[in-house]
Amino acid sequence: QMQLVESGGGLVQPGGSLRLSCAASGFSLDYYAIGWFRQAPGKEREGVSCISGGDGSTNYLDSVKGRFTISGDNAENTVYLQMNNLEPEDTAVYYCAARSAFCVPQEAFYPAWGQGTQVTVSS
Repeated sequence: QMQLVESGGGLVQPGGSLRLSCAASGFSLDYYAIGWFRQAPGKEREGVSCISGGDGSTNYLDSVKGRFTISGDNAENTVYLQMNNLEPEDTAVYYCAARSAFCVPQEAFYPAWGQGTQVTVSS
């Protein structure tokens, strides 16, 4: 059974940090790409970051570059999103999603999704 479970969301003040986790089960992350997506109230879902299987290459949404870092631990079958210097605009439900091999920007090409974890950045 192919499953993804996000955790680590919560309420944080602007400038604070959170680390999100995406735990995979039923498949190995060794050859899968994991993307992080988010959906804020009243906005479309957008890709935040992604890490590719195999070569481990990464990419980021322009607005989070320098603040967010994606990493993977294949031994634990878990991908992390370290979020630093959080801004109110980062408030959203964050989802992780998986597809074979490499990252692509289109959501439709990620067949497996987690249930999401809420991140709220507010003073």
